[in-house]
Amino acid sequence: MIEKLDELFVIFKEKLAPLSEQSDVLNLKAEYLGKKGPISDVLKSLKDATNEERKTIGSKANILKTEMQGLVNTKLQGIELATINKKLDENKIDISMRNSISVNDTNHGSFHPVNIIQREVEDIFISMGFEVLDGTHIEDEFHNFEALNIPGDHPARDMQDTFWFHDPHGPEEKKKLLRTHTSTIQVHGMTERKPPFKFIGPGKVFRCERTDASHEMVFHQLEGMLVGENISVSNLIYFMKTLLSEIFKKEVEVRLRPGFFPFVEPGFELDIKCLICGGKGCSVCKQVGWVELLPCGIVHPNVLKAGGIDPEQYNGFAFGLGLDRLVMMRYGIDDIRHLHGADLRFNSQFKDY
Repeated sequence: MIEKLDELFVIFKEKLAPLSEQSDVLNLKAEYLGKKGPISDVLKSLKDATNEERKTIGSKANILKTEMQGLVNTKLQGIELATINKKLDENKIDISMRNSISVNDTNHGSFHPVNIIQREVEDIFISMGFEVLDGTHIEDEFHNFEALNIPGDHPARDMQDTFWFHDPHGPEEKKKLLRTHTSTIQVHGMTERKPPFKFIGPGKVFRCERTDASHEMVFHQLEGMLVGENISVSNLIYFMKTLLSEIFKKEVEVRLRPGFFPFVEPGFELDIKCLICGGKGCSVCKQVGWVELLPCGIVHPNVLKAGGIDPEQYNGFAFGLGLDRLVMMRYGIDDIRHLHGADLRFNSQFKDY
């Protein structure tokens, strides 16, 4: 009986080897391992065998059944993998075949200049050990204002600056709004981490402003924060100068002047000499030769407290970067409205970036 089992196993392997269809493999499995298969017949015949024969032959049959099942599983996995590879080969699209596209073809897509700059800035900060965080466009008063040390009577709360959601049935303290800055990402980031940490948060923001060459109602910012022990203004200046030199691929002239922002103390305005007019004065820089690019400063203790951080032990710096203005300086764009229009001819200029 042992010899018959070995013979059945050899025949099974011979029949299994050439099969290439899942259905054929399953049929062979049912033929040999099913209730009416030869292995079951052998086991049924043991009713007339001695106890020793039952023990020996039964053990051998169970071992062969396990090995056959293993061979079936391996075969089915191989067939499935071959099927997947065949489909991938038949439907393969090589998106890297740039040479097959004419350089004069204006129908293929391109990155928006804001996306190009945002990716570059993210890569720069990642190389300096920063995380990249994201946040929601719709926020509440706490995360957009109160946690950033902006009290209820601050001018930023006025209707002409903020898009509020009107909910006549909702509680006053839970009013919703479109975020006016990406600083809300900082609030969430602080509450979810323990110092030391450093992260940036790029995104779209919304303000009820009159549009002109350098202002839009919807624009892009990138906020950053570094919190640890013994952080100074010199640390802030180092990171900002590193960012600007990497973005513009050259040394740019900057100036640091005092600025008031409720969420930092002391606060600064880091301006860059206008790269559109070279500092002579134009509509982008409002004829003054300088463009406000990086509001920044040392994080206010109240902001750290709102984020669950002890200001007696930790401090840090924060900054906000106008991505749209950075794009304008980088590519010499003299009107921010070009960035938010629907003219594909404008985007097509950036295909090679």
